[in-house]
Amino acid sequence: MRVIDFRSDTVTQPTPAMRRAMAEAEVGDDVYGEDPTVNRLEALAAEMLGFESALFMPSGTMTNQVALMLHLRRGQEVIAPRGAHIYEYEPGSLAVLAGGTIRLVEAPYGVPDPEAVRAAIHTSVHQAPTGLIALENTHNTAGGTVVPLEAQRAIQQVAQAAHLPIHLDGARLFNAAVALGVEAAELARGFTTVSICLSKGLGAPVGSLLLMPRALRAEAWRYRKLLGGGMRQAGVLAAAGLIALTEGPKHLARDHQMARALAEGLLRLHLGVDLRAVQTNMVYVEVPQAPSLAERLRALGVLVNAMGPRRLRFVTHRDLEDQDIPQALKRIEQALQLA
Repeated sequence: MRVIDFRSDTVTQPTPAMRRAMAEAEVGDDVYGEDPTVNRLEALAAEMLGFESALFMPSGTMTNQVALMLHLRRGQEVIAPRGAHIYEYEPGSLAVLAGGTIRLVEAPYGVPDPEAVRAAIHTSVHQAPTGLIALENTHNTAGGTVVPLEAQRAIQQVAQAAHLPIHLDGARLFNAAVALGVEAAELARGFTTVSICLSKGLGAPVGSLLLMPRALRAEAWRYRKLLGGGMRQAGVLAAAGLIALTEGPKHLARDHQMARALAEGLLRLHLGVDLRAVQTNMVYVEVPQAPSLAERLRALGVLVNAMGPRRLRFVTHRDLEDQDIPQALKRIEQALQLA
């Protein structure tokens, strides 16, 4: 029985081309800035996204946290959309590493109201002062939803008017770009820093990049070292990242189509799916007992994450085959009958 894995787009295996590139990568010591493959990856990412500099790191949590450390002074607050990854899934790092706190604003379908962001800015000596505004695109817990360009620009104007830096957690930025039909650089424009993951929809085995102005690079380099992110001959990983960055975006439209087909099939099974939220490669499903249903599905060869007592998350990705969606729907129907 073929196992159909919907847990995350991080489960993809390196392609044969990635494996060859990794085996043949030209390497040096990246802690000294001497790995030519890492340097090529960083230069390409900066050029593609319209930034002066990029820094390769092991994970998206590290790139986000380095950005927070760059922007925040101890005791300052970051404004972020409710459900933001930097709050929900980077376990207390903001407080431990940057010494900061967070103020969440409501964000229907992952999109905060610019006026709510403006109202959340604090300057009083009696409150934690605002040091940063952060967005997430796509927004994971809202359903893999996309922040429209007009909303992004309005929030960036709020940050600019308040003389605040603005960070983008763009772990799945290329998914958002494909969904909106624009270049990823257009979605990265106007942010002080941007984090992107190579190991999610783009399919690399490891790695994320932090995009930034050149003036921030030396400090970011120090924070990466402080956090244990100096990976020495990291060109072995960066070689796969180069392929992910150049070839990975081509597969994302198919991932989105599969998610839509899955969502429509789940609706036919009378499961709680909000089709408006199915904008990229995720499908969230409301069910009475999510963990027990996830276990029944596992026994039937369908892997899915329970994101709480009443919520399942399905994520589509490059390694799924065309027949996996109809086959998964059959197994899900079988699991529901076993309840």
